[in-house]
Amino acid sequence: MNKNHYNVIGVMSGTSLDGIDLAHCSFTYSNQWNFEILEAETYAYSSDWVWKLKNLVTLTKAELVELDEDYTIFLGETILQFIQKHKLSGLDAICSHGHTALHQPENRLTYQIGNLPNLATFLDETVVCDFRVADVVLGGQGAPLVPIGDKLMFSQYEFCLNLGGFANISTEISGKRIAYDICPVNIVLNHYVSDLGLDYDDAGKIAASGTIDQALLQELNALSFYEIAYPKSLGLEWVKTEIFPLIDERNLDTKDTLRTFVEHITIQISQVINSKNNASVLTTGGGAFNDFLMECLSDKTSNVIVIPEKKLIDNKEALIFAFLGVLKLRNENNCLSSVTGALNDHSSGKIYYP
Repeated sequence: MNKNHYNVIGVMSGTSLDGIDLAHCSFTYSNQWNFEILEAETYAYSSDWVWKLKNLVTLTKAELVELDEDYTIFLGETILQFIQKHKLSGLDAICSHGHTALHQPENRLTYQIGNLPNLATFLDETVVCDFRVADVVLGGQGAPLVPIGDKLMFSQYEFCLNLGGFANISTEISGKRIAYDICPVNIVLNHYVSDLGLDYDDAGKIAASGTIDQALLQELNALSFYEIAYPKSLGLEWVKTEIFPLIDERNLDTKDTLRTFVEHITIQISQVINSKNNASVLTTGGGAFNDFLMECLSDKTSNVIVIPEKKLIDNKEALIFAFLGVLKLRNENNCLSSVTGALNDHSSGKIYYP
């Protein structure tokens, strides 16, 4: 029999390479799910790990397997540090996304490093992880996985928008939860601001000082991905082959590249959220702190952009991966075929015991 209270840690590492997000969460079920983020932190990657993770797609299979082992140990050490710092005990599980190394759902291939069984042994805790693989095997995109959490915990909003490495969105259409990746965000903005020796464009100030290059903007908006119907998802490989070459060919000043790409992002997002009227849009992820990006988006919609408290902005994905793990422990569906295109709804992920 399933219990109605869970004490878990959610662990998330995204494509923007901000670091490893850890959220200690409490979930209670009483006719509906209620949650609380108790403690949360982001552990920044060292420059060495940033370089390794940026170059995952260049590795041979043998090199990737070796790095997976190293990353699993590193991830375990980071989680242990969080547990010890906050003196956590009585955990039901550690629920971890890992870090995406390869994502080619069209080839039925997805690979997240950091999901090896020895993570449970090292931590001496139950670990729920590797949430994407089963969905891809069932013909799904393996992404996005967050929408089940949007449906069960944030149903008061018409749209849930996450602005991380990529922009992804979830909403209800004809009684079904629909979600997909819209376009790249921080994976591109952070890449080009690094030319200035910065990790990110603080509040979008550099982008705000730039000028839109209309020719580049037109080329970006004409990319074939934007014509594909959902379900669909994006990965680093796509950015490297489709986005970077277009931008690099223009050889613009960094501020103009950033300004043009912010315009591209907000055009693509506004086209999606303007499909409904009088809608509220819960906006989370690192991009929610980019004031200029949010200003440009607000200018393109009459819908209400809701920016919640910082703890939820920073940790919504870690929170929901914690929730995915809880659903897996209960053997309840945590992956929606209406979102990913898989053959059926299912309970995805692997459970490892110490």
